Amino acid sequence: MAPWNGLSAPEMQLLQTTFWSAGGSRHGMAERLGFSRSKANALIAGLLDQGLLAEAGPRASSGGRRAEHLRLHDGLGVLVGIDVGATSVDVAILQPDLTVLAHHQEAADVRQGPGVVLARVRAIMRELLLGQGIAAAQVLGIGMGVPGPVNFEAGQLVNPPLMPGWDSFSIRDYLREDYAAPVFVDNDVNLMALGELWRLQRQLSNFLVIKVGTGIGCGIVCHGEVYRGAAGSAGDVGHICVDQDGPCCHCGNVGCVEAMAAGPAIVRMAMAAAEAGESPMLAEHLRLHGRIEAVDVGQASRAGDAAANSIIQRAGTHIGQMLASVVNFFNPSHVFIGGGITHIGPLFLAAVRQSVYQRSLALSTRHLEIQYAPLGEQGGVIGAGVLAMHESLKVRGVAP
Repeated sequence: MAPWNGLSAPEMQLLQTTFWSAGGSRHGMAERLGFSRSKANALIAGLLDQGLLAEAGPRASSGGRRAEHLRLHDGLGVLVGIDVGATSVDVAILQPDLTVLAHHQEAADVRQGPGVVLARVRAIMRELLLGQGIAAAQVLGIGMGVPGPVNFEAGQLVNPPLMPGWDSFSIRDYLREDYAAPVFVDNDVNLMALGELWRLQRQLSNFLVIKVGTGIGCGIVCHGEVYRGAAGSAGDVGHICVDQDGPCCHCGNVGCVEAMAAGPAIVRMAMAAAEAGESPMLAEHLRLHGRIEAVDVGQASRAGDAAANSIIQRAGTHIGQMLASVVNFFNPSHVFIGGGITHIGPLFLAAVRQSVYQRSLALSTRHLEIQYAPLGEQGGVIGAGVLAMHESLKVRGVAP
C-alpha cells in the first residue's frame, strides 16, 4: 500500500506540486495551487506530521522571514528508473526527489528479446537495491523506457521495428513477480521529455525532445503534458521521408531520416569514406580497431578531417530538414536534442540549426531555441523516475 493512500484530493495536489516544483516555499505552494496561506499551512503541517513531506532548510531570502524549502520525504521509499536502449540498459535507484542513490549501465542487445534483457534488468535492480540496503517492499514505483511504440495503458510495445520478439510482451507482469510497486512503461524519448519537463519545473509548456541514436524519435510536450497521441505512437518522426531516392529503411519505406542520419547511417557513411580512401583518419581508425562508431566520426571531425565534417553536416542537415516540418507544424519554443549523437560535438548541432532556420517559417523560428538536452545521458533514467513518481501519485486511492 502506498504511503499516501487515503489522503484528500488537496493533500495529493500538494504532494504532486512539491514533486514537480522540486520543492518550494510554503507561500510558493499556496500560490501555485490557488490555496489561501492558512489552508496551505494546515495541509503542509499535516503532511509533515505524517512523514510525507520534509523541510529541507531555508532558501535564499527575498525579504522578510526566510522561507522553508519543502520536499518529499526520503522515508517514503525509492523509485526505480530503467532506460532500455537498442544497445544498452541503464538502471537507477532514486529518492522521491529524484536524487540518484545508485546507478548501473551496461551494453545490451534488445534483439535478444525480452526474456534475456529483462532477466538482466531484474538482476541489476536486485543488486542495486541490495547495495543500498533497500527491500523490494520499499519500492514506490518503477518507470521504464523502451525504444519503440508503446501502448501506454497496457504497458506493452506495439510492433517495435528495432525490437523483434517484444510485441505485446507484458513487461508489467514480468516485473510484478518481484515487486508489488506499480510499473509504467513508455517510449524512451517520451521519458527524456518528462525528465526535461521536471528539470524545467513545468515552466515551458510546448517543446520537443529529439533522440538520435540507433533510431530517431521525438518526445512532444504540449500544454505542459507529454502528448502520446491516439494510439501511443505520436513523435515517431524517424520515418519521415527526407529523400525519395534514399536508401531502404527497416520499416520498408525509402529515404526515412532514420535510415539516412541516425547512428548506423553515420557509421555506414564513415566506413564508406574510410574504405574509399576519402578519410585517412577514419581509415587508420578502422585499421587499428576493426570498426568505426559514430563518436569516432566526431573525434575525426574535431581533428580537422574533411570527410568526417561532411558526414556530420549531411546527417545534421537531414535531421534539420525533418525538424523544420515538425517545427512549422507544432511551433515549439525549444528543441532539445539527446541520445548518442550528442557525443559527436558542436558541428552536428550547428548543421541541424542551420537546416531548421533555412527551411522553417520565420514566425516559427523567431524565438526558437535548439540545443543539446541539458540532462544528457541521465535523461532516460531521470525521466523514468519522473514517470514512476508522477503516475504512482495519480493512480493511488484518494479520499474525498
